[in-house]
Formats: sequence, C-alpha cells, structure tokens
Amino acid sequence: MEKIEDSVISQTQNWIREVVIGLNFCPFARKPFTDERIAYRVEETEDLETALSSFRDYCLFLDEHAEVETALLILSNGFSDFDDYLDLVEAAEEWIEDEGYEGVYQVASFHPDYLFAGSDDSDPANYTNRSPYPMLHILREDLLEIAIDKHPDTASIPDQNIAKARSLGLEYFRNFNYFTR
Repeated sequence: MEKIEDSVISQTQNWIREVVIGLNFCPFARKPFTDERIAYRVEETEDLETALSSFRDYCLFLDEHAEVETALLILSNGFSDFDDYLDLVEAAEEWIEDEGYEGVYQVASFHPDYLFAGSDDSDPANYTNRSPYPMLHILREDLLEIAIDKHPDTASIPDQNIAKARSLGLEYFRNFNYFTR
C-alpha cells in the first residue's frame, strides 16, 4: 500500500509536470524537475509554529545540500484556510529576514484556494498559483538570478500566465484532479 506521503508527493509532481511545466507557468521549472533536483517534504501539521519549524529545518537542510536546487514543503493536512496559510507565509518570510537568509532563499506561495488580492474566486488567473496542497516553495536566490538573467523577458511572465489561464477558462482548471481534492 502506498504511503500517504508518497501519494502527496506524486500528486504534487504530476501537478508540476502538467500545470506548472505543461502550461509553462514557470519557464524555470523544467530543468530542476527533469534533473530531479527538487526536494519534497510533507508536513501534516495544522499548527503554525510546527510548520514554521519544519520550514526552518528545510532551509537548514538546503544549506547542507547544494545539489538540491529548490524545495517544496507540502502541507498535506493543514492550512486549508487561505488566510491561515498567508499567516504562515508571512512568518516564513519574517524568519528569512530575521535569520539573515535574505538574498539566500525566498518563498513562493501556492495554495488550492489561492486568491490574488482584489481578484474574484472565479478568475482563472488564480490558478497560476493554485496547487493540490498548500505549500511553501523555497527558492535559492542565486540560482533564480541566473535563470532570470538567461530569460529574455521575465517581467512579462505574470501577465502571460494570467492571459493564458483566462484564455483556458475556469472549467479547464476545474477538470484537473489536482484542484478537486
């Protein structure tokens, strides 16, 4: 029988393959994904302090494992409330700042109910940051800067993603299993 953790990671990898890479929402995701340089950790807590502790531990793990390009802390059973999740994102960003990790790591946020400020829940653009589970994506800033320098126009990526999501429409995304857990 497959462990729940394995299932969560498998669903996340399928989402990366089919949505993030497949729709080219992140032009930088393909290489670390195909090179298997993404680390995945599943955390089942609903407690902010426990999740923040896991985030800290994961940053320390990255300090010791240069071969890992980027990491996903997947919150499989907690933080289903988007506002609670945003509190965790804010706490993680504060920890990065307080511990001197600014310029080393940054957090990208993904959540099943991601809602851009000022947008409506029915706006397909929200799916550019919607994922099967709440997660904190820990990016190495030095590698991100290299990727950005090689890309012809990073400033246009968000607008292109929004346009693509809106052209595909809400029903397109609702048909993916990843968003209907």
